[in-house]
Amino acid sequence: MELTPAAAALLRRLRADHGPLMFHQSGGCCDGSAPMCYPAGEFRTGNSDVLLASLDVTGVAEPVQFWMSKSQYEVWAHTRLIVDVVEGRGSGFSLEAPEGVRFLIRSRLVGT
Repeated sequence: MELTPAAAALLRRLRADHGPLMFHQSGGCCDGSAPMCYPAGEFRTGNSDVLLASLDVTGVAEPVQFWMSKSQYEVWAHTRLIVDVVEGRGSGFSLEAPEGVRFLIRSRLVGT
C-alpha cells in the first residue's frame, strides 16, 4: 500500500488540524468503497475489519493505520492499493470533506 504525494500532503494538513489519523474503507452504502479518514480511534474497528497497513507519512509523527472491511479486502486482496486525492466532495464523515477534495483508491494488480 502506498500514498501519492498529494495524499501525503493532505494527511500532513489534516494531522496538524485533527491530531493522529486513521483510514477505514468499507463496502457500505454512503460513499461506496472510498477510504474515509477519521481521527485515530474515532471509527470503531472489529472482527469484520482487516488492518492492511500502518502508513508512514513524512512529517506525521505516528503511522496512519488503514483498515478495510473483510468483504472489501476479499475484492482488493490481489491488488496494490494506492491512496490518492482528487478534487470533488466526498463523504461528509471524512475529514477532508470541507477541503473540497476526497481520498480515493487507485489499484494495480500485484506484480505489475
